[in-house]
Amino acid sequence: MVKRVLLLGVATAFVFSLSGCATTKKNDDLLTQGLKNKIMALESQLNEKDNEINSLKEGSVKTSEVTTETTVAKVSQVKDVPTLKQIQTALKNAGYYQGVVDGKIGKNTRQAIKDFQKANNLPVDGKVGKKTWEVLKDNLNKKTK
Repeated sequence: MVKRVLLLGVATAFVFSLSGCATTKKNDDLLTQGLKNKIMALESQLNEKDNEINSLKEGSVKTSEVTTETTVAKVSQVKDVPTLKQIQTALKNAGYYQGVVDGKIGKNTRQAIKDFQKANNLPVDGKVGKKTWEVLKDNLNKKTK
């Protein structure tokens, strides 16, 4: 009888040890699956951030293009409607105005405008209109005479 009890005890211990191994394996499988799920979630977040970065880069390029277009438009606009200083500077660079570039159209500036108009076969009126400015603006940033 003692043999039977002892054999039954060994058998029970063996069964418990097997079930413990199965539980450990099951726990390892659950842990592995949980880690895989976390990795997938992190990869998804990474892809979202990459897309966000690319979107911002595209937006930055578009903003840069818009800024460049706006700057070009402003420069064109300034050159189409010149300031008094721009007129004097262009006349000075062309060699027709010798005075100070002060943004005031006085007797010397008017005479320089007339001389420029006469030399360039433009109507001589002493005023810088569209036709006169179209020819004069080329002298704004360079000396020609």
